[in-house]
Amino acid sequence: MISVPIDSYQFQLRAAAVVIEENHLLLHRLKGDEFWALPGGRVNAGEQAEHTISREFIEELDLEVVCGEMLCVGENFFNYKGVKHHEVGLYFSVILLTDSKLRDKGKAHAGTEDGRHLEFKWFPLPIMHNIDFRPKVLQESLSSSVVPKHFVQHG
Repeated sequence: MISVPIDSYQFQLRAAAVVIEENHLLLHRLKGDEFWALPGGRVNAGEQAEHTISREFIEELDLEVVCGEMLCVGENFFNYKGVKHHEVGLYFSVILLTDSKLRDKGKAHAGTEDGRHLEFKWFPLPIMHNIDFRPKVLQESLSSSVVPKHFVQHG
């Protein structure tokens, strides 16, 4: 995976899925985290970002998805557990297969990543302003359907 320490930062290249159905957005978080994020993960060296999305859904949920067009690129600077991060995020439109168990919006879905527990959950777009969702710049843009082609997020 492309995640390397450079100077005082952890640099990473991440691909993330924007899954919107029935005016709901799919988010996930590591159990114990206070905030939510778009599903996805770090790109492996030599791997196309769209393949990262497919691989992550298979690894974390044992589900296949259809990765569509890239929606935007983000430069995200943040602290996580005392470590400064510089992340370049590639955000893609993703569609679930017709028979996907994730389509049940009435419950949280469990996943795993390297033995750690993940929680996947749908949130209605109109209430996104009430959710601790990161990166913040996407919080309003996804609910208004006006996604920037590029953003820079500090904090």
